[in-house]
Amino acid sequence: MRNAKQWVTGLLLFLGLSAAVVGTWAQFFPRSFYNSFPGLGRHWISVDGPFNEHLIRDVGGLNLALLALTVAALLRTSAILLRVTGAAWLVMEVPHLAYHGLHDVPDSSTVDRVLSQASLASIVIAAIAIVVLAEKLEHT
Repeated sequence: MRNAKQWVTGLLLFLGLSAAVVGTWAQFFPRSFYNSFPGLGRHWISVDGPFNEHLIRDVGGLNLALLALTVAALLRTSAILLRVTGAAWLVMEVPHLAYHGLHDVPDSSTVDRVLSQASLASIVIAAIAIVVLAEKLEHT
């Protein structure tokens, strides 16, 4: 199961990096996050309504909390902690992915909609994979 352990580590690093970037940016630089997320000239937040510092800082705090849980799962890889970590990510990201799938943002380009959905789907897939691999690691 060494391969499963390597996959879990890679997936946790992916989720942790995502949480660290979004969490730090939104929590400590909310106006920049609103104006510029995800970066590289794309604008996924500002096209969807007025600036709300409270809401953006809450998103930052949520992501930093997920980062703490994800780091704990990296440091202490147990099946139960992996399942809880994967489940926590799914609780946040499945409704987030569904919302963006069901609500079209009028000022958003097709490219931005596809990139946004793909980025959210990749997090859902990673979280599901962690839950599944936790079962494999538990039985080794």
